[in-house]
Amino acid sequence: MRHTGTIASRELRSLFVSPVAYIVLTLWSVIAGTFFLASLIGFQERLIQLTQFQMLQRIEMMNLNDDLIEPFIGSMWVIILFLLPAVTMGLISSEKANGTDELLLTSPISIWEIVLGKFFAGVGFVTVMSLIVAFFPALLFIYGEPEVGKTLSGLLSLLLVSVTYVAVGVFASSVTRNQLIAFILTFVLLLILGMMLPFIVEISMAGSGLGRDSSISQIVNWMSTGSHVERMLKGLIDTADLAYFFVASAVFLMLSKTVIESARWR
Repeated sequence: MRHTGTIASRELRSLFVSPVAYIVLTLWSVIAGTFFLASLIGFQERLIQLTQFQMLQRIEMMNLNDDLIEPFIGSMWVIILFLLPAVTMGLISSEKANGTDELLLTSPISIWEIVLGKFFAGVGFVTVMSLIVAFFPALLFIYGEPEVGKTLSGLLSLLLVSVTYVAVGVFASSVTRNQLIAFILTFVLLLILGMMLPFIVEISMAGSGLGRDSSISQIVNWMSTGSHVERMLKGLIDTADLAYFFVASAVFLMLSKTVIESARWR
């Protein structure tokens, strides 16, 4: 695996050479600032309303984590569904389009080194995105007293789901040489994996007589990233949730390896 770091650093540099990375980071920063400001204003307005009506018990129940940080990070998790495909779409498909994939496949570099190198480049990029988001809750520690554990848990959920989505993007990029197709495929997969799986199951099982407590429904809900992110946003870090992100990433990386390996033997 000695070539993995070289591939990752080269790919990360190439990301920042293109304007795509700067466009994504600029949009991400602007959207994060807008959503944080909207959450802050909403929190302040609710506090003023409760004060006017002298609802002291409700005021005591309000806190920065539940009423501000959690919805803010939850909103950014949804936004990443739309921006991340632009980052991952060219990780492998660009090699195919430029013909440099043949050089990689005929070089003394293992398939796993190629896949992990591309993956770690994407991980480096989403780490920067997560740090940008972390800047805004950090401001609240200057003027307020949010819960450190719950805040870190929410930020960790954003990072883990982003890393998992990078693995999905690597897979989508490995199956085509067209970056636009890779973008669309990544977006569709993320939309299904992140939000639509539970709804699809509910619709398909509506006339079957099986309820939400059925084994099929529970398995599909576990496969969806939404439930795992929601628990971590509330400060609940479970080994089952951590295992989910690891397993999901590993599955898509193995699929990517299989696709690239099949191209080597053609």
